[in-house]
Amino acid sequence: MTDRLKVFLVDDHGMFRAGVRAELGDHVDVVGEAATVAQAISMIAATEPDVVLLDVHMPDGGGRAVLESIRKSHPQVKFLALSVSDAAEDVIGLIRAGARGYVTKTISPDDLVGAIRRVADGDAVFSPRLAGFVLDAFAARPDSSLADPELDQLTNREREVLRLLARGYAYKEIAKELFISIKTVETHVSNVLRKLQMSNRYELSRWAADRRLL
Repeated sequence: MTDRLKVFLVDDHGMFRAGVRAELGDHVDVVGEAATVAQAISMIAATEPDVVLLDVHMPDGGGRAVLESIRKSHPQVKFLALSVSDAAEDVIGLIRAGARGYVTKTISPDDLVGAIRRVADGDAVFSPRLAGFVLDAFAARPDSSLADPELDQLTNREREVLRLLARGYAYKEIAKELFISIKTVETHVSNVLRKLQMSNRYELSRWAADRRLL
């Protein structure tokens, strides 16, 4: 019998982690879990799992910050994004950062176990709709390896603000959605405008639509 895969959970919602742990327990060894970026980086390095199930949107840089840190020190660890978000920006961003797959939290337990095993074997795994985002990105930029220098200069929080702004959210609505102050929203928008060298939210909306960030 082959050794059971070692899996680590990263998500800032404790009840969700408990549910995933219960569903996976008969199939893999869940060797640890973390609710913050710093905790995840430290514990993944200590446990050296085969696969990390990684939430995308968390405080302090989100799942991408965890992935980018661990890839430098433990390149053998593979990452499978498990997120409520099905936004093209999130999918492409995580794959560009080095994740081997991306599935949404609506996935069935059996399918999740299968996805973990495939990622551990080196395959790329996506929910059907999300695979289209990746294929479209490669088709649009066949020689760039999904690189987008303009998008890469934005922080995760700036991208979140940009996406909501492009969807037509008012500053007050963005603040409520992201649990931040209106002043902080204004600061993020100013930073995005400056980095992208644009002058207003309408230009930002067109820019975001061109990249399917909505």
